Amino acid sequence: MGGKCNKSTALLLIVAAAFFLVDAGSVRGEFRAAAAIRDVTPDPLLPVSGGIGPCEPVTQRLGRLTVRALVLEGSGTRIAICSTDFLGFPSVLGEKVRKQVPGIAPQNILISATHNHSGPDCYGFPDQNGKTAVDIKYLEFVCARLADAINEALASLQPAAIKIATGKAQGKIAYNYYAEQLYDPRCHVIQIIDAKNKSVATLVNYACHPEVIGPDQGILSPDFVGPLCDRIEQAGGGIGIFINGALGGMVTADCRGPDGKDMRTWDECIRIGRILATESLRIVADAPIEKDPTLFCGSTTIELPVESQVIRSVVKLSPLGFELNERGAIAAQVNVVNLGSAQILTIPGEALPNIGYYLKRKMHGRHNLLFGLTNDAFGYILTKVDWSSFARYDYITRTCLGEMTGEIFIERALQFVNECPRPTNMPENEKSKKGLSEP
Repeated sequence: MGGKCNKSTALLLIVAAAFFLVDAGSVRGEFRAAAAIRDVTPDPLLPVSGGIGPCEPVTQRLGRLTVRALVLEGSGTRIAICSTDFLGFPSVLGEKVRKQVPGIAPQNILISATHNHSGPDCYGFPDQNGKTAVDIKYLEFVCARLADAINEALASLQPAAIKIATGKAQGKIAYNYYAEQLYDPRCHVIQIIDAKNKSVATLVNYACHPEVIGPDQGILSPDFVGPLCDRIEQAGGGIGIFINGALGGMVTADCRGPDGKDMRTWDECIRIGRILATESLRIVADAPIEKDPTLFCGSTTIELPVESQVIRSVVKLSPLGFELNERGAIAAQVNVVNLGSAQILTIPGEALPNIGYYLKRKMHGRHNLLFGLTNDAFGYILTKVDWSSFARYDYITRTCLGEMTGEIFIERALQFVNECPRPTNMPENEKSKKGLSEP
């Protein structure tokens, strides 16, 4: 009887040890992270899209298009933060990716678009005859490659810590084409470091249209985002990941020459990308290391009525299978993520800078980040007082879902922010400070 008991005890110990080895990080709640990249440059080249309307043919490529995934695990939570080199990455594509990643809850996979204006169409924008140039097989390939990157990162999770910083990015990078100074110069940086203090990944959150090249030069490229990520890696920052912010109306790359005309060249993409990379690494260099940061991810759905006839035509004519619900609205996933001393809010489109400033001011992190064009990206997000108010705003009004889009999003998003837990890694003497959320 004693021998049988000893064998059973030994067997239980072996099983327990095996479980500990397989999922030690999850059992202890240890913070772990990893990142991965996939090249999705189309071969042969495809037409590119710079917005609603016909695609433009291309004859050459400069740089490469990529999809990038950062997977984080801690506090019993696992999330993926993804970046794609496209104008937008709508939810119909996001769902295809999520179905191929069984190891992460679908609502915890955040997929953002850099808003690159010289990449293939991910929407199926119709031309004047109602036809589209979208390549469905290519988009399926992109979804599979992004899922593969997430799964690779998930399989490569390792103990990690983070550094988070906010600072004004110096240099000739961005300006507001509609009103030069009305943009957010703050750059938010999250750097993942491993147990040997080596950088695994550097995430740059900054609001600016990547449209130096644009869609009408016959060039396929990642615009300044490619050189930015390349420079981060070359400088030892690990895998670079760019997530846009509140860039609407019309925060764009400052590629103006001495004569005031835009220098729409690859050299300008390199210049801007390298400056932003250098500034990002400078901003985060002296940030304190946050060990075992608390991780939280919450999600909600916000309904946004579609009143724009332009966007309704895209929904109707696109072969991607967009659908409005029974109330004629788009149901967009919105996430709140707490990571150490930072709080992140996703935005399913292009919010104007004034909305961005307001949201950051009302959030609860020491560092408040906005992930624009994330989980969906249908048009601009304006407040009702901006909607159709100026001749300069004609285009962004026509490509906004409706007059109340901004009001609905602000109210519902901040309501959700206030329902979620607050970041818990903030020192007590920092919790009341708002300086990092101000320009």
